[in-house]
Amino acid sequence: MPKKIKPLVVVLAALSLSACVVAPYPRAAYYPPGEVVTDVPPPQPYVEVVPAIPFPGAVWIGGYWGWSGGRHSWVPGRWERARPGYTWSPPHWEQRGHQWHQRGGGWVPH
Repeated sequence: MPKKIKPLVVVLAALSLSACVVAPYPRAAYYPPGEVVTDVPPPQPYVEVVPAIPFPGAVWIGGYWGWSGGRHSWVPGRWERARPGYTWSPPHWEQRGHQWHQRGGGWVPH
């Protein structure tokens, strides 16, 4: 490579790298029992079309924003068998200061 072209290549490479932006990766920490804490608010929930009930006594478990792979990910709704003596408590996000906490859902006794 000629001596005059080498500095030009170095300058062009430096200029092309100067356009790179390093964005902070969303932080999340997991706290028991089943709680996630992040700086990133969840998106608005999807509007789900509830399919026909597949069997008598089925309970619809609505979709929600979970946390997976360092980001929010939609967990679609589903039908489940009812559990006698229990009620479904959906997962939900709560804002506390500048952080968002996901409280895990599940079947809870009533």
